[in-house]
Formats: sequence, C-alpha cells, structure tokens
Amino acid sequence: MKTTALHALHTELGGKLVDFAGWELPVQFAGGLKEHQHTREAASLFDVSHMGQVLIRPDSGNIEDAAAALETLIPASVAGLKEGRQRYGLLTTPDGGVVDDLMFAHHGDRFFLVLNAARTEVDLDVLSGLEGVGIEHLTDRSLLALQGPKAEEALSTLVPEVAGMVFMDSLVLGDLWVSRSGYTGEDGFEVSLPDALAEEFARQLLAHEAVAPAGLAARDSLRLEAGMCLYGHELSEDITPAEADIGWAIPKVRRTGGSREGGFPGAETILAQLDEGAERRRVGLRPEGRAMAREGSALYSDEGCTDEVGAVTSGGFGATVGGPVAMAFVPADATVGDTFYTQVRGKALPMTVTELPFVPHNYKR
Repeated sequence: MKTTALHALHTELGGKLVDFAGWELPVQFAGGLKEHQHTREAASLFDVSHMGQVLIRPDSGNIEDAAAALETLIPASVAGLKEGRQRYGLLTTPDGGVVDDLMFAHHGDRFFLVLNAARTEVDLDVLSGLEGVGIEHLTDRSLLALQGPKAEEALSTLVPEVAGMVFMDSLVLGDLWVSRSGYTGEDGFEVSLPDALAEEFARQLLAHEAVAPAGLAARDSLRLEAGMCLYGHELSEDITPAEADIGWAIPKVRRTGGSREGGFPGAETILAQLDEGAERRRVGLRPEGRAMAREGSALYSDEGCTDEVGAVTSGGFGATVGGPVAMAFVPADATVGDTFYTQVRGKALPMTVTELPFVPHNYKR
C-alpha cells in the first residue's frame, strides 16, 4: 500500500490504519464517534494526501485558453472563475454519468484540481485528451484538511492570512496552497504543501488546544450528515448529475439557452434531465428507531417489501443528529415526509424522506 508523508505520525498517535483505495490511512484515532463530535465542536485534522493533485497550465500562457479547454470536460463555468477562487465540478461520461467529482481553483497562471483518490488515474486519462495545456500530476505534495468551528483560530496562528478568507477562497501563499473548504459541512480549510513540510506543519496544528487528529470514519459520517455525495455511492458512471441532485454544479451559462451551452461529454442527456427531470433522484432518509440501513439495502414502497423502488447508497449513525441517517435513490416524485421501507433482520424498517443536509452547513460566507 502507498503511504503519506504523515504515516509515521499516524502510527505515533495510535491511529488504526486500513487500506483505502490502495493507501494505508487511519480510520480512527480516539474513535470515530468522538472524532465526529470534536469536529462539530472544535477542529479536527484529517490527512487527505491520498487525493489526486493536478496542475493545468495553458501552453499559450493565456489562462483563458486553459479555462476553455477544461470546459470541454467540466460542465461548470471555469471561464467565470476569478483568480483566488475555487469551485466544485464534475467530469462526465458521453452517456451523462459522472467520471468523478472534483474541486478546481484559479491560481493565476494555472488551474489546480483536487481529484478523488480512487479515480485519479481514470481522471488523468480523461484530462490527457485536452489540447493546448500541460498537465502535471503532483506526487510530492500532501493535503491536510482542518475542519470545524475553531479551524480558523488554529490555522491563523501559523498562517495569519487565512483569517481574511471566505468559503471557496483559494490562495497561493508560498509553499502553502490554502482553500477555505472541506467535506464535513463545517467551516475549515484544505492545505496543500510539500511532503517535506507536512509532518512539522501537522504537529504544529495538533499542538493547538482545539485540534485533534481524525480518521476516515469520522470523515465519512460527517459528510453523510452534511448530505454530500461520495463517489462510488451517490456518484458513478451510471448516475447522472440530475439523479444525484447536484444540478446546482452546472450553472445557467452551461445549460440549455446559456451563452456556453453544452460542449461537454454527455451534454444532451444531462441538459435534458436538468430541463425535464430524471426518473430517480437522491434523497435523505431518517430510519425509524435506532436501526441503521446500510449501503445496498433495497427500498420498497410498501410495508410488505414487495414493490422494490430504490436502494440505499450510504447509511450510518448521525452523531450530531442523534440517530441513524441515510441517503438513497428513489422515484423522482418522492417528497419530504414520504415513507419507504427496507428490511433489517427480516423486519420492515420505515424510513422517512428528509431534507438534506441533515445538519446545516456552517461555512464562512
């Protein structure tokens, strides 16, 4: 398995290490539930160095050329992104599915992309088809996520400039590339920095009284409560943006009638579904009682569990919510308050359609 620059530190701190997308990473330190709650209340440090980091530079030296090239693959307004800002984007398939979801930032003379670890090689193959740009896969940089309401307090002791940042700002500060973003629904930052600096930087953050290490378990339960998609669960090459209920990632300028309409893989299918609707869509569900519905569990419209209409994509215990939560694909006409059923230990478990996110986002706007 691959290891990150913080591997020795994870071991020192007693992290329980597991295989994740070919990387040996900590699933927990003090326990997933405790780390989840600490993130909501203070600040947690996550090692997300397994994510792919890529630079896209225009051969012409004109950043607008790189933006135009990326818009042939990403159905977002890359050209409309200002320097020092970041956006959420998608790579799509010719059939309208999702190759990957990603973040892209405008760094002045280049774009900086952060990709899902398990999809990095696939994404690089897709990006290699771009013309007029140079593509650099960075393999000597770490990525640390500091998340929680006290993240600014902690990080500003090392990097004072972050106090002036708002959600989705992305700044180059020497060796540090800092964005105010994350995957927990809380305020926070992601910091890309050279591997050689990562351990000392992490130790300095962990020395702050508000900061504790956290692992993959808390990261997953936090993103589930925040109603965020996970590739391979709520996103895949067989799931369209409309079905995943992330049509907001495709702005008017790229939609039907927009000044830069379409021009990306799967545009015909994707734009038609955004205009007319899809047959299924992602929703939040609250199971009755304390039983949890797990990924892959079939959903039924009837208590007898004979009419299968969907499936759970993510499920678990919401520590902040104080009970089980899940996300699933159900018929598109389902509304908040509707009930579906799944089977747990041979018994029908009622699940109520609930607004997402389960926990309000707390970003600094």
